[in-house]
Amino acid sequence: MIIELSVALAAVAFAVLVFFLIKTLKSAKESLDKVSQTLQEVQKTIDELTYEVKTTVRHANDITADVQNKIQKIDPIVDSVKNLGDVMNELTLTVKQVSVTVIEKFRKSRELKDKAKAVSIKEAPLTPSEERTVQSYEAVNASKSTGKIAAALKGVDAAAAIWQKFRR
Repeated sequence: MIIELSVALAAVAFAVLVFFLIKTLKSAKESLDKVSQTLQEVQKTIDELTYEVKTTVRHANDITADVQNKIQKIDPIVDSVKNLGDVMNELTLTVKQVSVTVIEKFRKSRELKDKAKAVSIKEAPLTPSEERTVQSYEAVNASKSTGKIAAALKGVDAAAAIWQKFRR
């Protein structure tokens, strides 16, 4: 009877063990099902994000191509502005040089006139024929100095026109 009781006890223990083992396996199966479901959701989310990232990269590439195209179109304008700046710089330097030259000539002319007045014969009484000679001399010299300035200005205008035609 001890054997029968031992066998019955072993059978009950085995049944309890199998019951708890089945319960544990069901719990493990539920956990694995949840993990599998979570992985499927993560995979779906990753697929959606991948699509969005690809779309964003395509848009970025399109924008980059558009910007490069516009930059290539603007390059000639920037070059033209640079060339215009160079021309303006050269023109400014030329005008400055002409101005300095004209001012120096005017200053020298003024100094010569002052010296001429200092030694002028106007202070001394002149005869009418001497007075006419001095007046005609002054009239001739006054028109010559005005003509030189006008000629210099015409030369500057002609040089600027030639330079503009050359640059085009």
